[in-house]
Amino acid sequence: MCHSRAKRLFTPAILLLTAFSAVAQKSNNENSPYSRVGIGEKRNGVNTILKGMGSISSAYTNPFSVNTDNPASYASLKLTTYEAGGEASTKTITGYGEKYKTGMATLSYMNIGIPIGKYAGICIGLRPENRVYYRFDDTGAISGFGNAIASYQGKGSLNYGFIGAAGTFKGFSIGANFGYLFGTIVNSDYIISTDPLSTSKVSNSDFSRHTQIGGIYWKGGVMYAHDLTEELAIRVGGTVTLSQDLNASRDEYWITTSQSIVSNSSTGEFLKDTAKTINLKSTITLPMTYSAGVQLVGTDQWMAGVDFTSANWSQFRNFGAVDSLATSTYKISVGGQITPNASSMHKYLQRVTYRLGFYYGTDYVRLHNTDMNYYAVTAGLSLPFKRSTDRIHASFEVGQRGTEANGMLKETFVRFGLGLSLNDKWFIKRKYD
Repeated sequence: MCHSRAKRLFTPAILLLTAFSAVAQKSNNENSPYSRVGIGEKRNGVNTILKGMGSISSAYTNPFSVNTDNPASYASLKLTTYEAGGEASTKTITGYGEKYKTGMATLSYMNIGIPIGKYAGICIGLRPENRVYYRFDDTGAISGFGNAIASYQGKGSLNYGFIGAAGTFKGFSIGANFGYLFGTIVNSDYIISTDPLSTSKVSNSDFSRHTQIGGIYWKGGVMYAHDLTEELAIRVGGTVTLSQDLNASRDEYWITTSQSIVSNSSTGEFLKDTAKTINLKSTITLPMTYSAGVQLVGTDQWMAGVDFTSANWSQFRNFGAVDSLATSTYKISVGGQITPNASSMHKYLQRVTYRLGFYYGTDYVRLHNTDMNYYAVTAGLSLPFKRSTDRIHASFEVGQRGTEANGMLKETFVRFGLGLSLNDKWFIKRKYD
C-alpha cells in the first residue's frame, strides 16, 4: 500500500499562482521604450540555474530541478520539486546625448514538478512571457496646434500558466506543455497643451488602447541521452512551438479635455468628451519558434553545452498589423557548470555548484531600418542545504541591447536572480498495514 500526500500539491499551487500575477504586476515598473513595439519585451522564464549558464535549456535535465523550457526533461525527475524564483534588474538607457537609469524587482517563475513512476513526470507552472512598461515625453511645437507635450505610456504583461507531461524510453524522452497565455496591455498617447489658456489651440487629449489577450498555447520537446564512457555522457535536445493564434479584444478610447474661459480669469471648468469608443475582436499571431542544443556531462562534476534558438517573426500579426519587427531572429547560448566534489562531507565549498555562460542574439524589434542585437555574460551558483538535495540558486547577468545609431536607444543592463528548489517524496511505501 502507498500513503499519498497529493493533497499537498493544490494548496501551494493555488497560493503561488495567485500571488504570482499580483506581485508581478505591482513590481513591473522598469521603463523599457522598446516594449512599445509588438507585444512587449520578451521575458526569460527559465529557472535561475539555467540563467547562470546563458540559458542553455534545450538539452538540460536534472532529477532535482525543473526545466520548463524543454518539457521532455520532466521524465528525469526523481523527487517532487517545488521551485520559485525572483529577479531584480537595473538598466541604463542612453540616446540623443542623454542617459537615465531605471530598474525593477519581480517574480520570475513558479513550478511544481512531480515524477510519475520511473519513466514519466508532470509539471504545473506559471512563468512570464512578455512585459510592457514604458513612458517617454516629446516636448515642443505641434504643427497647427501650438506648444504641447506628447506623452507615450504603456503597461501590462503576458503570463503563461500551464501543465506539462513527459515520458522516456531507452534514452529518448518526449514531452509537451499545454496551457493558457493571458494578460492585458494598455497603450496610451497623451497630448497636453503647454500654451496659456487664452492662446491654446489644442485640447488635452487621451488616445488609449486596452487589449485583453488570452488563448491556448503549447510547446513540444524531445531529448536523447547516451553514455559515451563510464564517466562521460552526451545529451541532445530540441523544442518547437508552431505559429499560434491568441484571441484578443480591444477597447479604444479617444478622450478630449477642454477648459472654458471665465471672464477676467485664466481658469475655468474642465469638460471631458469621449469622442470615440470602439470594441474590436481579432487575433494576435505568434511566430513559430524552435531550438536545438547539445551538452556533454561528466558524471556529477561538470557539464557544458551550446544552444541555438530561432523564431520566424514574419508570421507575427497584431490585429492584422505587422509592426516594426525583424523577419526572423536567432540566439546562440553557451555555458556550463562544475561541482568540485558533490559528496564532500567536511568542505562546504566543494559541494557548491559554480556556473558561467554567454549569449548573443538578434532582437525582434527593428526600427528606422536598423537591426538590433543583444548579448550578455552570465554567472551563477547553487548553495546546497545540509544533508539534502534542496538548493538556493543565484544568477548574475550583465549585457547590452540595442544601439545609438540612427536615432535608436542603447540599453545596458544588470540582472540578479534568486531561486529556490525544494525536493520531497510524495509516495512512501508503508512497512506495516
